[in-house]
Order: sequence, then C-alpha cells, then structure tokens
Amino acid sequence: MAEHLQSNVSQDLVWEICRPNNSYLVKRKSGGGSQFSRDPLNLMNKHSRKYAGFVNNKAVGIQPKENGGVTMTTKKHKHLNRPAANKNEVSWSGNKSGPKIYKGIVNYTAKQGYRADLRQEAVARASAIRQSQRPKKEDPEPKLRGSRAKKAEEKAT
Repeated sequence: MAEHLQSNVSQDLVWEICRPNNSYLVKRKSGGGSQFSRDPLNLMNKHSRKYAGFVNNKAVGIQPKENGGVTMTTKKHKHLNRPAANKNEVSWSGNKSGPKIYKGIVNYTAKQGYRADLRQEAVARASAIRQSQRPKKEDPEPKLRGSRAKKAEEKAT
C-alpha cells in the first residue's frame, strides 16, 4: 500500500522564506505600504499567513464562473508534492439560489475537514461574487415633487 508523501518543510518555514517576495504579492506605496495577494486560494486577498493558500496544506478559494455561478477550489492534503493532482474544483451554476450555494460550501468544507475559520470568509466571498453577477436595475425617472414644480413643468411644455 503506497503512502502519501508529506511535505518535508513546515508551513511556517515556507511562509518565512516566501513572505517578502513571491509571485502573488502585490505591494502598494500608497495607503501606508499596503500588501495584497493575487493567490487564487486566498479568500481575503490579504498578504498574511492565515490566508496564504500556497503555504497552507488545506486551503479554499472561491472564483466566479464565466457564465455566472461560483467555483470553489480546494487544496488536497494528500497530494502536496503533486501539483497536477492537489486541487479539486466544485462548481455551482448561476441558476442555483444563493443559500444553496452557501450551504454547499459550508457542508463541503466541514465534511472534508477544511479550516473552520475560513468558512465564513468563503461564504462572504461567494455572496459578493453572486451580488456582482446580478443585472443592474435601471434608475427610475425622478418624480416632480410639490405643486410649484408641477406648475413650472406645465408652463415649460
């Protein structure tokens, strides 16, 4: 029976080495030198150890689908040294209701043993993506208020 290989390097050591410079890091001079992350497995896009998906053995990422809907990408703990096999994707289409998607995210992460502290952030990100995918409503035409405005409009026409 073949055992799954574990990483020989601790997550903390990887973070300390990659923290100042990595391909996902975005540094801004404005805003007090803010640092962000473009990591697809980073739910908050913050450059911090807690949210860094490339460092943690079990990470969750939420991305929008092209035709509406949401895709959840998870990092498998078993295949850390096999990049082609260490990601799993679950998709929900755009015609699914929001609460069903959120419940699916929570159930999947809970049953697979993913970090409980990231569940709320995953649902919040999925909610924000669903909100951005909604069609924008047209602004109603402003109504005339008051008798003077109505009289002025009648005189103008």
